[in-house]
Amino acid sequence: MKLSDAALRGTMKPGRHFDGGGLYVEVTPAGRKYFRLKYRVHGREKLLALGVYPDVSLKQARERRDEARRTLAAGNDPGELRKAAKVQAEHEARTTFRAVAEDWLAHMAPKWADVTLERIRAGFEADVYPALGPRPMASLKPRDVIEAVRVIEGRGAGEQAARTLQRVRAVFRFAVVHERIDANPMLDLKPAELLKPRQVKHRAALADKDLPAYLQALDAYEGDPTTKAALRLLMLTALRPGELRALRWSDLDKDTAELRIPGERMKMKAPHVVPLSRQALEVIEGQRAISGDADLIFPSPFYPGRALSENTMNSALARMGYKGEHTAHGCRAVFSTVANEAGHDADVIERQLAHRERNAVRAAYHRAEYLAERRNLMQWWADYLDARRQGARVIPFGRKATA
Repeated sequence: MKLSDAALRGTMKPGRHFDGGGLYVEVTPAGRKYFRLKYRVHGREKLLALGVYPDVSLKQARERRDEARRTLAAGNDPGELRKAAKVQAEHEARTTFRAVAEDWLAHMAPKWADVTLERIRAGFEADVYPALGPRPMASLKPRDVIEAVRVIEGRGAGEQAARTLQRVRAVFRFAVVHERIDANPMLDLKPAELLKPRQVKHRAALADKDLPAYLQALDAYEGDPTTKAALRLLMLTALRPGELRALRWSDLDKDTAELRIPGERMKMKAPHVVPLSRQALEVIEGQRAISGDADLIFPSPFYPGRALSENTMNSALARMGYKGEHTAHGCRAVFSTVANEAGHDADVIERQLAHRERNAVRAAYHRAEYLAERRNLMQWWADYLDARRQGARVIPFGRKATA
């Protein structure tokens, strides 16, 4: 006797209830109803699960039975084909671009600063994963990657497009080395051959003459207080934006008025001590009421647990009227230019900027931290900024005023 929808909807006795052609529904003591197909291959009886009622209707179960029997008639075992399809699906799930890229990021993480890892992952999330992320890597063609990076270039971010292409190629190399794909189809993709030539542009930065207006505009800024404090401290310390954004309260030594940043969070991978002026220490202490119990001194106002973003700082500068004229990173250039022109020791300035000595021989004998000199330099710089905020003409360090 064939099954009926009415019987399936009602209460059925536990056990097997057959429909025909090997299809039956197995009812458990708890009342669950499972569709099964009984069939034979080479004289051996086998079972194939066809779904659970009512998620799978009787009509659908019969259609699946008929499809399985056609597979048998063609000389194939539907159960083995399903197992093979499951294995293939699992393989594709672990070899999607996103899955492999995340493994690559985890592999590279110990070599990068936290801010670098965060920046690269954010780039993938915004520009690569939407187009390539869910696709198995073996299915991706060079044109897929080319289209993705040209979208980035099309919005005027040529340098970012080139970096993204290089990182995508690195993910494919990683996939080959770790046997996630058999071959790398991206070997011939070169930024110089795919993307338009671009002129190198230095980050926009203020000139000394612009400081009074800028500092006054920053004082008057009524946006997010954490962003405002971060911009102030950038100017007072000449840290890189990424290094400042990742600052923890544990980095602060109040007794010595210093920030002690571990090497893994520095661009050059070397620990960096930042002497703090009175003004810089005041800015940091002012963050305690805002930061609360957070580890970060400058937490994001939008995403709890995450650091303030460089885009947030640059957006604030744009709202202040400095789009294209000044960036968060440009604070370092202002400090370097003014301090050098004021006559401060170039080695002390470079050490404050955490620049690496390019001459290997000189670097071997030039490991001085210049902490005392840098402490004096940073207090001079903070006082200089205070004077410039008032529009005063400041006598350069080590020089005398002339009539």
